[in-house]
Amino acid sequence: MSTEVRVPTLGESVTEATLATWFKKAGDTVAVDEMLCELETDKVTVEVPSPVAGVLSEIVAAEGETVGANALLAQISEGGEAAAPAPAAKAEAPKAEAAPAPVTARTDVENAPSANKLMAENNLKDVAGTGKDGRVMKEDVLKALSGAAPAPAAAPAAPRATTNAAREERVKMTRLRQTIAKRLKDSQNTAAMLTTYNEVDMTAVMDLRNEYKDLFFKKHGVKLGFMSFFTKACIHALNEVPEVNAEIDGTDVVYKNYVNMGIAAGTPTGLVVPVLNDADQMSFAGIEKAIAEMGAKARDGKLSMADMSGGTFTISNGGVYGSLMSSPILNPPQSGILGMHKIQDRPMAINGQVVIRPMMYLALSYDHRIVDGKGAVTFLVRVKEALEDPRRLLMDL
Repeated sequence: MSTEVRVPTLGESVTEATLATWFKKAGDTVAVDEMLCELETDKVTVEVPSPVAGVLSEIVAAEGETVGANALLAQISEGGEAAAPAPAAKAEAPKAEAAPAPVTARTDVENAPSANKLMAENNLKDVAGTGKDGRVMKEDVLKALSGAAPAPAAAPAAPRATTNAAREERVKMTRLRQTIAKRLKDSQNTAAMLTTYNEVDMTAVMDLRNEYKDLFFKKHGVKLGFMSFFTKACIHALNEVPEVNAEIDGTDVVYKNYVNMGIAAGTPTGLVVPVLNDADQMSFAGIEKAIAEMGAKARDGKLSMADMSGGTFTISNGGVYGSLMSSPILNPPQSGILGMHKIQDRPMAINGQVVIRPMMYLALSYDHRIVDGKGAVTFLVRVKEALEDPRRLLMDL
């Protein structure tokens, strides 16, 4: 008896994956739930276990191949012997390809207000929409008015010829790395991105952490780190400068009355941003527990699409790698991202005296289309004030 091994559910809106690695080869004996292969999607890595015990009789999809949802990956013979290779099927006569069905515009999707206005003014109907779920945007109407056809997608660049090919290694980018590259470039092309900087004296936070870390761990079962302080400080600042927590949707500005905090994390396969939903309702312990849980999932490659969706603001900590200063790139469609950096002892002039203090540079990259310079600077100053005097968080100052 033969059992099929198929692509498991990949997550919402994910329709295909790349077969990254086979852990077994044809003819190998496998046990129930033993890992057979690993799939890479745009966001996560999915391991495919064996549904039954037996012999891996046939591998249908090779490494590097793109497979769709529920596609056949392999066959397992439960009898204990590898199945004989099936005779080659007779070549079938080529069939005429059916013409693709015409795409009809959805009628249950609300178009952008500016698009509706332009369509009414110019008596236009049935404009093809490129927005989410077929939503008609202002740009779609302008293209229809001008009769301009959409520009074809740029073809991938051909491999460059090199005289040092023998001393080079060419490795195909993973789907996750390709997605990261595309999103970062899209962010630069879409947002009017600007970065403002400040520095924070970490003395108060470090003293508070050192004083209470043992008691905190004893009561809550999780270590007290710096991320909970920064998360709380950012939430405090977002309440005062809500446009940093907002996003642009067409010609509308969407203000979020909640904070879903994204925490950027580096993994062996690339950068991921798990999200702490409703972080503004969490305690210090709740934030630390959620970060520890998401970090473990990220390291094990078990983050789901739901774990990385819906963020309204992001914190990125380049300091864990030793970075003193950087300009983080926005995570669309968000309008702000805070960059943390390495804590470095530096001489500071305080009350006319030169003293050594643990200092950290902070960087806020923001979308200047929605956030003005005043709002960005105010946000960063409020974060600085909350960290240099954490009592302000208790007093809501």
